[in-house]
Amino acid sequence: MEEWITEELLEKAAQVAEKGICDRCLGRMFGKISTGMTNDIRGAKIRDALRENGREGNVQSPCPLCDDVFDLMGRFADAVAESINSVESDNFLVGSRVDPSSLKKEKEIIEEFELKDCESIKTELNREIGKLALPMIHRPVEFKAPQVVACIDTRFAEVSLDISPVFIYGRYNKLSGEIPQTVWPCRVCHGKGCPRCNGTGKMYQTSVQEESGNIALEMSGGKEHFFHGMGREDIDALCLGEGRPFVLELSEPRIRDIDLDELEARANRSELAQYHYLRFVPREEVQRVKMATPTKTYGVKVKAESKVNKEAVINSASSFKNICLDQRTPQRVEHRRADLVRNRTILWVKADNIGDDTFELTLETESGTYVKEFVSGDEGRTQPNFSDTLGIQCKVEELDVIAINDQ
Repeated sequence: MEEWITEELLEKAAQVAEKGICDRCLGRMFGKISTGMTNDIRGAKIRDALRENGREGNVQSPCPLCDDVFDLMGRFADAVAESINSVESDNFLVGSRVDPSSLKKEKEIIEEFELKDCESIKTELNREIGKLALPMIHRPVEFKAPQVVACIDTRFAEVSLDISPVFIYGRYNKLSGEIPQTVWPCRVCHGKGCPRCNGTGKMYQTSVQEESGNIALEMSGGKEHFFHGMGREDIDALCLGEGRPFVLELSEPRIRDIDLDELEARANRSELAQYHYLRFVPREEVQRVKMATPTKTYGVKVKAESKVNKEAVINSASSFKNICLDQRTPQRVEHRRADLVRNRTILWVKADNIGDDTFELTLETESGTYVKEFVSGDEGRTQPNFSDTLGIQCKVEELDVIAINDQ
């Protein structure tokens, strides 16, 4: 008798064997006690030891626990390999869905006999099917972060694939003041399609997201794209300079290693947006991009209600150096933002191209500053503000993002 087969183990095994389960299920109930053998071999050794004492139990067919599901592992492995080979990935993992009645019976046996060293039927199925499928797939198994998981439903021998997303980092320039950064669902139909949106389900026909995302989706054979920007500009604002960092997420891509040079070249045929520095990144980059709070540099064209004094404009601009603003939620966005007072800092302001009643400002601000309201004052909701400092009411005619200072 094997050394690991103790009297205590035999006593419990004899009771478990009375359930009529197969050798594999019997071995699995004690799967963590010894190594270097499969559960069916372990179970056969335990039953041989029981047989010496006439307590091997009557093995029922089919097995009342697993319903002989392990006899179908070859079929399952073929289905898994066929499914995984239909997509591009560097690695894979096998999962399974087991008949709930088998899981219930397994739990009852474990609890009834207080078994502490058992292995679950799902774990064994996943491992053994994976071992059979591996030679047909020609890529390694990955447990921590698999790019594709093939889940076999053992009741119907059906395989579903859970394909991890692809993430592409880049920077974009927004060249049109008539498109949003991301897809903007129609306010009337909420994306369903109606006369207001001509059946598109969108407020705007395209966006920075779609100008690149649709091409990437076509190249990857993916299901959907998502856009994660390091902040966003207003629809009527441009984003110039080195551009705004973003991560494009492609869900369920059939092809992971798409040609990013081709993607960039095709996307940059657009006259509305341009894309640069594309590269593949891990999922964690999304969080980094979304949580970043870099300062922003803006170029603003301002219109005053009356004639301005050049020296007064220059002095007003230079007075804003590391000045903290109290900004109450602007009137233009209060319908969708909480009514709060936010503290934001103006690092510096420079005035240029000063005319009779127009001038330009270049300014660097803390992330989240409402620049239009800083200039106008928003009827006193932003304090201090440029209009009050100058003594003449002003408003922003054009606003461009010149730099996202994240580097």
